[in-house]
Amino acid sequence: MAKQKTDPNYKIIAENRRARFDYAIEEDLECGIILEGSEVKSLRAHGGNIAESYAAVENGELWLVNSYIAPYAQAKTFGHEERRRRKLLVSRKQMADLWNATQRKGMTLVPLVMYFNHRGMAKLKIGIAKGKKTHDKRETSAQRDWSRQKQRLLKDNR
Repeated sequence: MAKQKTDPNYKIIAENRRARFDYAIEEDLECGIILEGSEVKSLRAHGGNIAESYAAVENGELWLVNSYIAPYAQAKTFGHEERRRRKLLVSRKQMADLWNATQRKGMTLVPLVMYFNHRGMAKLKIGIAKGKKTHDKRETSAQRDWSRQKQRLLKDNR
């Protein structure tokens, strides 16, 4: 992981921080995204938003729905639609596993992080998740608060 931080090409574009609070992530998977030229330039300049988006398996293909990529000002004529559906690239075996998880097990595909990898390619990490109930969310929050308090107490006692 330390290598990625020093790599000049590695850059986090957008992160869905709420996903780990709302969902119990059981497995994550890296996939490629099919983007237009103005979308890539916009992501390098401004960034995007995947907070309200989700991934769906439709007709044997994986799609990213409702993700936002800001319009690129210099691409006047050949711009892109901001909230269009974007195709995600995964292997056939991974596609079959995702279809099984969503259709048979009732799981949800949640985008976690959009980033440029060490080669400068746009990638999306999606999580295969199950929705949390309200009491699970409270429990997660209480555990997080307790771990923070514990760290403070240990720090003060040194």
